Amino acid sequence: MDPDAVAKAFVEHYYTTFDANRAGLANLYQDGSMLTFEGQKIQGSQSIVAKLTSLPFQQCQHSITTVDCQPSGAGGMLVFVSGTLQLAGEQHALKFSQVIIFSLTSLFISIFRVFLKEVLGFLCVVR
Repeated sequence: MDPDAVAKAFVEHYYTTFDANRAGLANLYQDGSMLTFEGQKIQGSQSIVAKLTSLPFQQCQHSITTVDCQPSGAGGMLVFVSGTLQLAGEQHALKFSQVIIFSLTSLFISIFRVFLKEVLGFLCVVR
């Protein structure tokens, strides 16, 4: 399997599901999964989905700019995603980035951050 193709397919599925039906993400998470959302740490499938479905907006549209990936040593993938998030009724889209570590069966760790100002950043993975 091509790691880039797997990562891009996962990212497309994740954000399409997020935009259409956030509760549908529950099957991607396990009890040991963690989400850090804007600095708040949440663990477990039910708690993560509760957080995502309680966000103060009902409709949104993610537009993905970049998907960078590397296979992890545990047979999974580390993926860095950047793009924009357009909220219904808002004139300007928000820039976001997300780091995701997943296997072919579940999502283990996810860190999400919205950038309210232009920020220059980079990700470095050392093996």
